[in-house]
Amino acid sequence: MPHRQNHNNETAMTSTAHLKEHVQQAANDLVAAFASNDTDAYFAAFSEDATFVFYTLPAPLLSRAAYREVWAGWQADGFAVLDCQSSNAHINLQGDVAIFMHDVSTRVRFGTEENQFQEQETIVFRYDGTRWLACHEHLAARPE
Repeated sequence: MPHRQNHNNETAMTSTAHLKEHVQQAANDLVAAFASNDTDAYFAAFSEDATFVFYTLPAPLLSRAAYREVWAGWQADGFAVLDCQSSNAHINLQGDVAIFMHDVSTRVRFGTEENQFQEQETIVFRYDGTRWLACHEHLAARPE
């Protein structure tokens, strides 16, 4: 019997590792789309009901459409992402939900001015039966 229990633990760990790999890949794809200004791929990484909390905005955005509208306004004003690097990632699995936390270093352009930001971000992913989609994003300034 102990042998069987050990096998189940190994299977559970392998399963957890496998799920975390899928979440990490979803996060990598989202960050890559953001970093390359691929608007369609970036927003396709979010569920329609996704919510967003950005320390740079006065209020939460309560849908993907609301965020996309803000994004379009930024782009119309000359906004572009020039680079985005993710580091210190941590994934916490909670059933069909995964909490992805990481540090991001982002270089953006607003019109002709470039800025570098050091931030912390939490992205909550939900498994929709076929893939992991981001359903909540919370961006915060990283403490000095």
